[in-house]
Amino acid sequence: MTREQKFFNALRDVFVGAKVEGESGYINLMRIKARYYERGVFPRLQQDINEALKPFPAFRDELFEKLYDFFHRYFSESGSIYFRYTPLHQNVYEKVYTDDKDVMLFWKTHMLYYVKTDRLFKSMEVEVDGTKFHLDASTLEHKKANEKRNLVYSFKEKRKDALVFEVAYSERGRITKVDDILRTLRRQGVAINEDMLERAFRVFEKQSEVDYFINKDAKAFLEEQFNLWLYQYVFSGVSDWTEARIKQLQTLKDVAFKIIAFISQFENELVKIWNKPKFVLNSNYIITLDRIAEKDIGLVEKLLAHKNFKAQIEEWQQLGIADDSFKKTAVLEKNGKGKRLAKAFQYLPIDTKHFKDVELEILGLFDNLDQSLDGRLIKSENYQALNTMLPKFRERVKCIYIDPPYNTGNDEFIYRDQFRHSSWLTMMENRFNLTKQMLSSSGVLFVHIDENEQFRLRALVEYIFGPENYLAPLVWLSRAGKGGTVTNIQIAHEHIEAVAKALAGVKLKPVEKVVQAGNYQDEKGPYRRELLRQWGQQGVRKEDRPSMYYPIPTPFGIEAYPKLPDASDGRWRVGNGKAMQLLQDGELDFERDEATGEITESVNDFGTPRVRI
Repeated sequence: MTREQKFFNALRDVFVGAKVEGESGYINLMRIKARYYERGVFPRLQQDINEALKPFPAFRDELFEKLYDFFHRYFSESGSIYFRYTPLHQNVYEKVYTDDKDVMLFWKTHMLYYVKTDRLFKSMEVEVDGTKFHLDASTLEHKKANEKRNLVYSFKEKRKDALVFEVAYSERGRITKVDDILRTLRRQGVAINEDMLERAFRVFEKQSEVDYFINKDAKAFLEEQFNLWLYQYVFSGVSDWTEARIKQLQTLKDVAFKIIAFISQFENELVKIWNKPKFVLNSNYIITLDRIAEKDIGLVEKLLAHKNFKAQIEEWQQLGIADDSFKKTAVLEKNGKGKRLAKAFQYLPIDTKHFKDVELEILGLFDNLDQSLDGRLIKSENYQALNTMLPKFRERVKCIYIDPPYNTGNDEFIYRDQFRHSSWLTMMENRFNLTKQMLSSSGVLFVHIDENEQFRLRALVEYIFGPENYLAPLVWLSRAGKGGTVTNIQIAHEHIEAVAKALAGVKLKPVEKVVQAGNYQDEKGPYRRELLRQWGQQGVRKEDRPSMYYPIPTPFGIEAYPKLPDASDGRWRVGNGKAMQLLQDGELDFERDEATGEITESVNDFGTPRVRI
């Protein structure tokens, strides 16, 4: 292969990428990109290069060698443009990114929009114990996002040279029916076993994973990198430059920048498409019956008589809102003025997806529908949802809580090992930038994470929000510890990183004592039990608050005084008048240790978590 062919093959890869079969929006885009290259870029570029080389034809091979040497470092098999290959023996990347930001793995992909990670499955033949299997991926519809979907194999036909299987993604619980496949093959005289099938399928599934990115500004990125590369070449090599040599290098730069212009034209279109607010494909409203009844009781009757009301009941039953004994005839009850909504059913939520023909009539009850909405549930690719919502909620949100993929391999996110952390950071950075724009000046962001990415996440939120706005690393106590795969150390907590839009605008309440829930209940409802005596280390002694030291009569015929664990005099948490009122209302309990005679008091605090301290 000539140097010229080698370069054009590499250039073709950035427009065409690795050959992928199947159908998806991204693959269709890659096909458009390929046509753009074949019909526009390639013939035009060849013509321009031939014209530029007329003054020095002997420079042709070297020109293509240097073009390949530069560009192949940034072109990936998915068509993405970023730092793909950085040889250590060439000090190309001496530029230090010292704009007061930490240098970390994230630098490799920070200039990108993360799209998704996927496997580029191709049709392939596998031989297992002398039997050939042809796995056909030509109709495989690639994933639209990062949803976790299993592959399903189905037997298609028996050929002379191989057994043909179709490959698809699982839908609606569909699985590979190995027993059915084996029975079908036995009827056709093929003697294979389940192990052979599984081995063939596993080989097919080992095809490479690829990260898909869009460069935010491919032109600026590649031009900057080329200038660095050329600078390094000029000043690290030969020092004697002739006029002809300088003109050759200028031609090299002109050609390189022309190639960059071709590449960036299409990449810029991808950026526009990626960041363009999306259309809402479908929307439904959840409105409680009381909101409808107060405006039009007749509309409630209409809903009860609707043909789809049965589907609404089934939805309530699935959610645990109603049980099998529910009867729609009990929803309305008669009064002196006609009918009214029964109190027991006033908060039943009506889902308008079941009543599309009367949805506008329901929504028409509200003068300002947008103002009446007190919550939104959105199902979407999260970057696209945030970007579409941004104009409406810019600088209006007070608190955002995010529970992202933990990047452990056990959740619904899949990464290539070598780009694992940088891809994750890029995905998070894209979304945090939108999140920051949504927060008000007093807004706070909370991000739930485990130890796998916690320290990188903290660096990222400080990078975006500024270290001066970092609030605290909160510890979230898990229900049960999880053992490490190597150390077997039990980790019983996760983390919540808290950061403010602007710390000066955030008002935080003092830390309150958090107690563990108990199981106390009486005719008045749930309650917790706490000692009436003051706890803690400061201000707990009699001399700290002498007025809080007084006797309380007990059912045992003696008076109780607040005592500290060391038997010295302490103090009560409330004054004498309040204590007597609690005693009169039956809100004080007393327990007596039969062995020591010590009396322990507790105050019942209704409507709070139930606890005994």
